[in-house]
Amino acid sequence: MNNGQGAKKHTIAVLVENKFGVLSRVAGLFSARGYNIESLSVGETVDPSVSRMTLVVRGDEVVIEQVGKQLHKLIDVIKVTDLTQENHVERELVLMRVNAEPQHRAEVLRVADIFRAKVIDVTPMTLTLEVTGDESKLAAIIELLRPIGIQELVRTGKVAIARGSKTARRRTEERLGKAPDGAPGRRRREEEGSRDPRIAGFVD
Repeated sequence: MNNGQGAKKHTIAVLVENKFGVLSRVAGLFSARGYNIESLSVGETVDPSVSRMTLVVRGDEVVIEQVGKQLHKLIDVIKVTDLTQENHVERELVLMRVNAEPQHRAEVLRVADIFRAKVIDVTPMTLTLEVTGDESKLAAIIELLRPIGIQELVRTGKVAIARGSKTARRRTEERLGKAPDGAPGRRRREEEGSRDPRIAGFVD
């Protein structure tokens, strides 16, 4: 993937059929074209037959456009949305085991309290913390605890969802027959997608 000037992180949400092998096909698509997935999370939606994948990829506008086009070619993909430029909420969960020797324990607990992290395991020499937040919050607590000593760190990968006001506006636009942003072919694709009740409220 292009990591040069103009490349930035994009959060892409993908609705797919909840079938065996879909994840491997998506991963294979990225691998075959040299696109790097920085994080990936997958889970069922309110409809058990549909899963939602949230991918974080880095690239310029041309690369991200190609990613979207390639994903749309996969038969099991229902809808693709780049949430980066949309009004959305994103979160990630981190578990970390931190050195907590007597001289450091109070400081670790103080930092955990500031970031509203939960202590989920305690030993005489370590504390295991659970913290949820956006990328900047997680980066901040990791940097504060790094000098004390982080023994192990596990991240879930980012999940994201469009804010409700965006969904309401998109529904209004659809009722009025408008094509947002004037994107060529976008209205036609949305009209086709609107026939599938599983993507109600899934905005792009």
